[in-house]
Amino acid sequence: MKNKSVNRRDFLRLSATAGAGAFILPNTAAAAIQKTTATTNSTSGFPVRTLGRTGIQVPIISMGVMRADNPNVVRAAYNSGITFFDTAHGYQNGRNEEMLGNFFKGKPRDSFRIATKVKFDQPLKDNFETEFADMFDISLKRLQMDYVDILYAHDMKSPEIVKDGRVIEALKKLKAEGKIRHAGFSMHNNNAAQIDAAIEAGIYDVILLSYNFKLEKLKELDEAIARGAEAGIGFVAMKTMTGGSEDAEGKTQINGQACLRWVWSNEHIATAIPGFTSFDLLEDCLAAAQNPQLTPNDKEYLAQLCGQELLYCQQCGKCQDQCPENLPIPDIMRAYMYAYGYKNAGLSKETLAELNLAKDVCKKCDTCKVNCISGFDVAGKIAAITPVMQVSDVFLS
Repeated sequence: MKNKSVNRRDFLRLSATAGAGAFILPNTAAAAIQKTTATTNSTSGFPVRTLGRTGIQVPIISMGVMRADNPNVVRAAYNSGITFFDTAHGYQNGRNEEMLGNFFKGKPRDSFRIATKVKFDQPLKDNFETEFADMFDISLKRLQMDYVDILYAHDMKSPEIVKDGRVIEALKKLKAEGKIRHAGFSMHNNNAAQIDAAIEAGIYDVILLSYNFKLEKLKELDEAIARGAEAGIGFVAMKTMTGGSEDAEGKTQINGQACLRWVWSNEHIATAIPGFTSFDLLEDCLAAAQNPQLTPNDKEYLAQLCGQELLYCQQCGKCQDQCPENLPIPDIMRAYMYAYGYKNAGLSKETLAELNLAKDVCKKCDTCKVNCISGFDVAGKIAAITPVMQVSDVFLS
C-alpha cells in the first residue's frame, strides 16, 4: 500500500492507548433501516456505519482474519478500535478460528463481533442438515463461544441455492437455538440476482460480497445492493484490493488506501474486511479509515488501472462454458490470486484441493479455447498454479 498518513509512532500509540474495554458496542436494534447510517467513533476516529437491520454498529474498517496466523496482529487491530472479525470453518484447517477463540477468551463479549462461515456442497447432499450443523458446532468449540454474531452460508453459487428451503431452515434452526444472532451468506460471483433472492427469502441479514473498482457489472450490482439495503440487508465488502497487486504478475503492490476509500464511497457498504497479516498492512488500513474520503488522486490512480489485467477474477463463469473439460476456472484463478497476490501458497493449495482436479489438468487440449472477458491468460495461469498441488505443505507458507 501507499500514501501512509499514520507513522509508526502514532500507530503504536493508537494500539497501546485504545485499551481492550474502550470499544464496548451498543445493543443491537431489531428494526430494519432504510439505508446505512454513518457516525464517527470518538475514541478511534473511524466512521461507524449500521449493518442493515442487525442494528450492529461497525467501524468502516474490520479484519478479515483468513490469512492471519499471528495473534499479535489481531491484538493490535482490536486495541486500535477494530471490533468486527471475519473467519471461517475451513480457514487454515480450523486453526484460524482456534486463534481467535484463544485471543478473545475472557474479553467482554460485547466488545467485539465475530462472523464465521460454513461451506457445503452445492447441490445439497442428502445429509446436508446434519453435516452443516456438526461443522458449525465444531466452529463454536474452536471459537470457545456460545454463539457468533453472524453465520454465513459460505460461497453461495446461485439464486436457487440462496432460496433453497433446506438452507433457510438450517439457518432458522440455529437462530432459534441461540447459536447465531444473524444469518447471511457470502458470494464470489457477485450475481445481482442472488441479492434479489436474499430479499425474497427474508432470512438473510447480511451479505458478504466481493466489491472493488474492477467489477465489470458495477451498475447492476450497485442497484441490487441498494435494493437489498432498502430491505434491511447489511453489506460487508471483501476482495477490495483486487488481489493485492496492480499488475498481473503480482510484482507491484496496489495502493490499498485508494481501494478502500473507493469501497467506502458506497454508503450501503457498512464495512470492509481487508486481510492484513502484518503491522505495516494494518497501519495502512487504519490510516485509510481515518481519512476515508475518496480523493481526486485516488480516482486518477484507479482509473489508470481499470483497463489493465490485474489478479482479480470477475468470477462470471463464462469461461467454464468455453472449456471442453468444464474446469472450475474461476476457482483456479482465485487460487492463482492467493499465491501471486496474497503471497500465500498454502491457501492456494487449500483452495485447489477442494476442487478435486486431475493431475493431468489441461493436458488434453493443444490450445486453450477460453477467451476471458478480463483478458486473463487462462492457460498460462493454470499452468503456473496447478503444480502447487504437488508441493509438500512443509514448503508452503
